[in-house]
This record gives sequence, structure tokens and C-alpha cells, in this order.
Amino acid sequence: MKSYLFQTDRNHNFERKDYCMPRFVYADNAATTRLSEKALSAMLPHFKDVYGNPSSLYRFGQQARSALEEARKAVAACLNVPSEGIFFTSGGTEADNWALRGVYEARKARGTHIITTAIEHHAVAHTAEYLRGQGAEVTCLPVDGTGRVSPDDLRAAIRPDTVLVSIMAANNEIGTIQPIRELAAVAHAAGALFHTDAVQAAGHIPVDAADWGVDLLSLSAHKFHGPRGVGVLYVKKGTPILPVIYGGGQEKGKRSGTENVAGAVGLAAALTEAAGRLDAEAARLTALRDRLIRGLLQIPASRLTGHPTERLPGLASFVFECVEGESILLKLDGCGICASTGSACSSASLDPSHVLLAIGLPHEIAHGSVRLSLGADTTGEDIDYLLQQIPGVIADLRAMSPLWKG
Repeated sequence: MKSYLFQTDRNHNFERKDYCMPRFVYADNAATTRLSEKALSAMLPHFKDVYGNPSSLYRFGQQARSALEEARKAVAACLNVPSEGIFFTSGGTEADNWALRGVYEARKARGTHIITTAIEHHAVAHTAEYLRGQGAEVTCLPVDGTGRVSPDDLRAAIRPDTVLVSIMAANNEIGTIQPIRELAAVAHAAGALFHTDAVQAAGHIPVDAADWGVDLLSLSAHKFHGPRGVGVLYVKKGTPILPVIYGGGQEKGKRSGTENVAGAVGLAAALTEAAGRLDAEAARLTALRDRLIRGLLQIPASRLTGHPTERLPGLASFVFECVEGESILLKLDGCGICASTGSACSSASLDPSHVLLAIGLPHEIAHGSVRLSLGADTTGEDIDYLLQQIPGVIADLRAMSPLWKG
């Protein structure tokens, strides 16, 4: 397969050089996904022809407004909630920030206690730390060795002044799925609101915000073959929340800024497409994932991280003793394989994953992590290639390691 290497000349202009790789396998869909053709087709008119401002009163602007509202209805239908609760954002990170900061500011007269977990995405974890600096008390619940949160632990941690509980639906590094319905019920029984970061879950497992009973839910388009730079925060009717972005009063006065109509339309198209094939695609990816897991666990001193069954259909994460995750990624890249050491948002960090430490792995083993996340384009031949290349990569790196005793 022909691929392209981008190099810069002495004036720092990009020029493209053709080079050949034996095969190209994209196994980092948890980081981002290829834009689907349906989403692209839905978006194109809004880049060129229907470019009116949706806040404008004339007909041309109202065309854009109509497309935006249709997208809102489509997203609401996928989540089984009223469209009035759908607010478009710049992505999952903004949605998470808004959920925590907006609810805390709206409810801090009632209490200042927030509960989250030790394995949340940094969009939640770092926002909770910011709020701690603003006077909030933050409790981080532990998880078991598979990354699951216990409803009993949540029940024990809730206090009369707990205003919000935020627990992710599925973990972005190890793929573990949480019992959100049970956890939300525990929070509500104590009078607390419940938010879930469903960024990794939406489009991959059934996400029914009404059935789950959540008050707020975040998602991001580029995790399910939609465009980058657009997301959603669902806010249940009656949930107290203040804006964190002020300006012209768009999104019913909750989130100012001219709406990204093309992005919202693409998000809705991609989510609708994913929802329509959810069961079949989950079954296909689960079969590929399990074959990959069985094959890679034949490597000595390897282990699967995350729950063995309650995990995302397309995500498999491993640790390999006596090797560094970054070294594995560089070797895999030379084989034409794209993977990750964990969260793409923290891939530049040399610190061990906070998620892997939270499930009880020691530092030296947590450093040897690899996440392989499959998607709509993944084939059986891709799995064959991963199983051919990865054992040799691990063996080569261990041969150079003074820690590996064979």
C-alpha cells in the first residue's frame, strides 16, 4: 500500500515523499476516527452553500438554523431524550468542563462536595482539581483491578452536601464499562446530580440517557466517525447549570458563540449512522477484539488490562513486562501500525498512566502499556497483521532490555 511521508524543505514548506510500507493498520480509533462518507456528505453544503449565520432572521440564515435544529433532534433521538436538552459544544472536553463547573457554580450554595473516580479522563479529573482550588471538596472513588466502580463505594462516599457525581461510562484507556444506571440511582437517592462522560461509549454501545437516569452526558463526534471539534452536552430539563462561555447568548443562552453548523450536522449524521448499525458492528468488533486478545496473551509476561467482558467492543489494552510503551509504538510505526500507550490526550507524557496505577499495576509494568482500538475499517486481515508483528516487536525490545531474564 502506498503511503506518504511529509518532510519540510529548508524554508519549512511541506513536500510529500512517497514511500512503501508492507501494510498500514490503523488501530487507534479510541484517539480519533476517520470521518464517515455520510457525515462528510451531510456537512459539505454547510461549508460552501448554506453558510448563513443561524442567528440571522432572514431566510438564508434560517436555512442554517433549520439544519442545526434537525441535527439537535437527530442526536436527541439517538440518546432517547428531548431535543431541548441537547447543547452543541466544541468537543467532549468542553462538555465535561461545562458539566462540572456549571453545576458546581449553580449548586454551591447547597454544598461543595463533588465525587468522581480515579480513572476519569483528564477533562474531568483536571476540572475537578480546578474546582478544588475554588473551594470544592473532591472525593475520587477507587476502582477494582478491572477498572470497575462499586455502587457501594459511591453510596458510602456520598454526603448531604454532595452536589454532583461524575463517572465515565467507558474508560478511554482500558475500555471498562461502568454500571451507570446503578450509579446514577445511588446518586439520586442521596439528592446528588449525576454526570457521565460518554465520549468513548457513544456510537459503540447502547447509550440511553433516559434509561440510565443521568442528569448530564458528554459526547464527542470524532470518536464515532464524525468531525473533530464538535461535541454535545445533554442537560436534563430542570438541571441547574450556569454557562462557562458568555457572549451572544446562543444555545438558548447556555453556551455562547456562533454555532458550528457543519460540525453539528456531521455529528448527527455520524451518530445516527453508528446507532443504526450498533448491534452488528459491536458483534463484529467484539469477535475481532477477542481474537486479538487471545493471540497477544500468548506473549510471555503479558496481561490484558480492564474488565475481561464488560469492555468496549473494539478496545483491547495490554501491558508487556520489561519494555517501554513508547518504544513499542515506535517499532510498530515502522511496521505501519498506529497504536497508543493509552489516552491520546496524554501520549506525550512519560509518566505512567493514572488509570493503570489506579487498577493496581506497579510503575515499572504500567510503563509497558499498549492500547489497540479497532473501528469501522478494521478487517480480519488487519488482526492477522497485528498478531504477526507485535510478538516480534516485543521480543526484539526485550532482547535489548537488561531487565528481561527470558
